[in-house]
Amino acid sequence: MTAAPHILFAGGGAAGYFFPGIAVAEHLNKSLPQATITFAGPGRAREKHAVRTAGHEYVTILSQPIPQNPLQALRFLTDNAAGYCAARWMLRERGVNLVVGLGGYTSTAVVRAAVAREIPFLLLEQNSLPSRTTRWLSEAASLVCAGFEEVRPHLHVQAPVAITGNPARPVFEQLCRRMSSGGRSLEAAKLSLTGERHPRQKRLVVLGGADGARSLNQSIPKALKQLGEALSDWQIIHQTGEGQLQETENRYRQCGLEALTVTFIDEIASVLFASDLVVCRSGGTTLAELALAGVPAVLVPYPHAVDDQQIANAKVFTSAGACRLVDESSQGGMLDKALARELTPLVVDEALRREMSLNIHALARPDAAADIAAAIQETLGGNRSERLAA
Repeated sequence: MTAAPHILFAGGGAAGYFFPGIAVAEHLNKSLPQATITFAGPGRAREKHAVRTAGHEYVTILSQPIPQNPLQALRFLTDNAAGYCAARWMLRERGVNLVVGLGGYTSTAVVRAAVAREIPFLLLEQNSLPSRTTRWLSEAASLVCAGFEEVRPHLHVQAPVAITGNPARPVFEQLCRRMSSGGRSLEAAKLSLTGERHPRQKRLVVLGGADGARSLNQSIPKALKQLGEALSDWQIIHQTGEGQLQETENRYRQCGLEALTVTFIDEIASVLFASDLVVCRSGGTTLAELALAGVPAVLVPYPHAVDDQQIANAKVFTSAGACRLVDESSQGGMLDKALARELTPLVVDEALRREMSLNIHALARPDAAADIAAAIQETLGGNRSERLAA
């Protein structure tokens, strides 16, 4: 291992791609304080903010997602070609020793550049159905760190794979460890964690916030109106995402419901650890954080996710009795009614929520970030992480 290794985390397209990398980087800061850690992404403001707040440098690599129409095809080709060339130059000029692909379209360009430069790389695969980049390059990777056991059949038979779980933001890991100490029941541990001596008002959290939040913002108020008196003693917190706050507030007002609506929840970990039910999408990081918090959810997979990855994730959690699934793409414009059907039994049945809370917490992997950081150190030391891949 070099005296001061340079590790580059590459990903992007949504801030959720960076949270696992930031979690791993925090462990590396402790175990490899001499290392230089850089993040590369497409330049979205929220990604930059998340990385820089964690104390790391962020560099922009031009890249575009798979085009949805012919008009986007030319920009897809030109921007990704330019991003690949820029990544090759950066890897050489900055003396990068190891690349960690976090997922997203920037990750593809940077990992391919690492292959061309013969720089070792690890892949973090957040989804149960692996991305095309993970499938194409898994055999050449030093290690594929996967969030789900279900990835194995989709990868090359000789690909080195470790089922580490998905790293979550460090505060989730910290709160999970505090909650798990003392041998108390999950319910008692949550009360202790939040400093409450008596059961609090029940809380439902709706997590929009990325590009796919609009349909949730439109449907949730109408769905909750259909629950009527069942919600009388519940607090509703709704994260709308940028540019949709006022419209969502108006929808709740028109439905005669009180809800705390915010653009983004900054202290999301403390909110979820003190919540009883969540409605959200089903990205890998989101599910990992729900598991750490021990909070069940109604999952509404983003219908335009590549290869239906979010639906595949949701099915893993629903098969474990941890969540309920609403397939938005099959609702024919009646998403609010489908949501109301799934929410009603969860809102009225405390025993059911308690059982699902235990089931989802059983899926938590609080050591994921530490295990991946250890694999990075082994790879820098010349190993191929045989311990984890075994």
